[in-house]
Amino acid sequence: MKPDTKFLNYIMKQKNWWLPFMVIFVISIVGLLFIAYQTYEEAPPIPHYVDEKGEEIITQEQILRGQEVFHRYALMEYGSMFGDGALRGPDFTAQALNERAKSMFRFYQESLNENGSRSEFESEGILRKVQKEIKENTYDENNNQVNISFAQVAAIRDLEGFYQEMFLNPDFHEAFKPTGYISDPTEIKDLSAFFFWGSWVCSVERPGEKYSYTHNWPYDEFAGNVATPSTLIWSIVGLLGLVLGLGIVLYYYGQFEQLSEEYYAKGASEMVTEEKLQQYKPTPTQRATFKFFYVAVILFLIQVLAGVLTVHDFVGFTKFFGWDIQEVLPVTISRSWHVQLSLFWISACWVGISFFILPLLAKSEPKGQLFLINLLFGIFFVMVGGSFVGIFMGPMGMLGDYSRWLGHQGWEFVELGRLYQYFLLAIFALWAIIVYRGVKNTLRPGMPWGLPNWLVYSIVCILLLLLSGFVARPETNFVIADFWRWMVVHMWVEAFFEVFTTIIVGYMMVMMGLVNRQAVVKVVYIAALLFLGSGLLGISHNFYWNAKPVGTLALGSVFSTLQVVPLILLTLEAWRMQRMPYLLSTKQKERHRSSLFAMPGVFLFIIGVTFWNFFGAGVFGLIINLPIANYYEHGTYLTVNHGHAALMGVYGNLSIAAILFALRFLLKPEAWNTQLVKTAFWSINIGLLLMVTLDLFPAGIHQLVAVMEEGYWFARSQEFIQSVPFQAMTWLRIVGGAVFCIGGLFPLTWFVLKSAKHLKPAYEMEKIDHHLEEVEEEIETV
Repeated sequence: MKPDTKFLNYIMKQKNWWLPFMVIFVISIVGLLFIAYQTYEEAPPIPHYVDEKGEEIITQEQILRGQEVFHRYALMEYGSMFGDGALRGPDFTAQALNERAKSMFRFYQESLNENGSRSEFESEGILRKVQKEIKENTYDENNNQVNISFAQVAAIRDLEGFYQEMFLNPDFHEAFKPTGYISDPTEIKDLSAFFFWGSWVCSVERPGEKYSYTHNWPYDEFAGNVATPSTLIWSIVGLLGLVLGLGIVLYYYGQFEQLSEEYYAKGASEMVTEEKLQQYKPTPTQRATFKFFYVAVILFLIQVLAGVLTVHDFVGFTKFFGWDIQEVLPVTISRSWHVQLSLFWISACWVGISFFILPLLAKSEPKGQLFLINLLFGIFFVMVGGSFVGIFMGPMGMLGDYSRWLGHQGWEFVELGRLYQYFLLAIFALWAIIVYRGVKNTLRPGMPWGLPNWLVYSIVCILLLLLSGFVARPETNFVIADFWRWMVVHMWVEAFFEVFTTIIVGYMMVMMGLVNRQAVVKVVYIAALLFLGSGLLGISHNFYWNAKPVGTLALGSVFSTLQVVPLILLTLEAWRMQRMPYLLSTKQKERHRSSLFAMPGVFLFIIGVTFWNFFGAGVFGLIINLPIANYYEHGTYLTVNHGHAALMGVYGNLSIAAILFALRFLLKPEAWNTQLVKTAFWSINIGLLLMVTLDLFPAGIHQLVAVMEEGYWFARSQEFIQSVPFQAMTWLRIVGGAVFCIGGLFPLTWFVLKSAKHLKPAYEMEKIDHHLEEVEEEIETV
């Protein structure tokens, strides 16, 4: 039977690309507006809590002060709220809910006649009463207050005492270390009010429904929180959507199998060989990009070392030669550095590689481009330095009222002070301007889908999404503020970063002479359709349990599972692309030209990107995205497992590939070390794989079992964290970490830093053009 080629013929014509793109874009934007509307309209209130006598027990102002304390001391880098945050400490909402239920249970037990024995029947009756009270919503919208029983008042008092013990008593079973990190009892009291509010949101029934604002998350059978029917039903619908979506996409992708490797290679420039690199002379702006890579690799090193300190805190190994590093660098600071610096060094690589390829695209450099690049680097340097110091000084109480602006904002992934966030905005704006100036003369009217266009589009979208991070204020409802945080973090990581990754990989493949530009444009277009189609609405899976209505749960169940589809397609493309060097080297031999491919190390890291895109982002993401799985898994090590495998595996490998790609052109030939690059690749990726298989994944499964057997609060308690199985798996991370650092990170850092002494001199563009013409003539003659 003759294969159907209608779709293939349709998609090959760029004039037809607008319709699919606009359909997906409009659907995604409408969906996001719907989620935003529900976020504001259906957000849980921040009320006053009043007892049976009409006396105010907790005020709205006290809850908001507690929220501010939570952020000022960066407690999201120790524990979590609604499951979002760090895993060294408890989830404060789950912990407060469980402590509240147990306190109420004790209150009613003590209220019974002490004469006679306690029967099992009485205990069961007390438990049912406690669960009923916890679920009952007595919120009065007219005066913004909640009426609570004396049992709940007693629970509030007990909760205050619990958190006073946590921060002030070093021998307490849930003690925060170092003791006295928060020493003001009034601040701790406000903090406990904030945590009580979080537990109320997680347990009280949403008006008109039979489940809480968070769909009965976290799982705590004692407090009456169990999975809802909609959680299971929408999981089934999401799985069905994945199977159907994957089947449809693979059916049409199968038509591309009719395109051979020759199609992708046809019209490609000559493969990059040693001779070509030896003759290449960098421009002033290209040479100027080296400092981005130089700083990036230093930040990479510091980021990993900060992660090592964080893991040391997990296992209690913080004393060196009688000096307790925990006293100077609490885990809230080391983890903040670990998270924030990862975004900084990756960003530096992406900015640097985008600047590096501009002269290769445009064959010219606009006047003033070098000045703008140096200006951007200067702003970046100030931002990184200021943020690094501020992240330390803010939580340590050294900045007072200026902590939010110059220190730590208190949000995971958005740790940098608000002033430095404006610096980052300026950096991204300048990045977009420089790139646009660099490709301006390559943009053609009526050709909106070219690779330079895609590069500009992705950078502008990254810039615009950063604006979402400026919406929330300290007094903004936590649930609403967290929506805007995810609008930055998720949209970057799971939508536009993925598109940018595809573009940069495509550019490097084109410039290495492995594929032609038109083939890459088509791949980028299809990837953009799929990433934006699934990624924009896929943000919903971050809001399953963050006090959103069931509509958000439904969207997330379908679109977040579909996010695996483009990752599978990229994996299929990788199998094709990994053959290209061999195919083209054979053709080079046939034409009696040099067939020695000069970038095998760079190409390895690109293949690594594809592997981790499928394995880390795809497989590990899929197993935790279905609502029923996420209900029990959310905020466990399975999330950490997915995060590390995806962030380092995909964006880390891409960033290293970018560094090495640029260095291959910038370095004198004798300074290049092929063996070191290959060893670094295998060490970094095998080390990451060992960390995943020996610690993160099995620890996540172990923690998941604890959630299902005992409740989420227990799986996040110090009793669980300090248990022998969990500690043993955490220690096993040393194996993968040692391979990662000793064989990969340390040699790679040394190689990049040493490269500063072996850079080629810069040449003006006009001289380079004339020189390249001479080289090409020479090659043709040979």
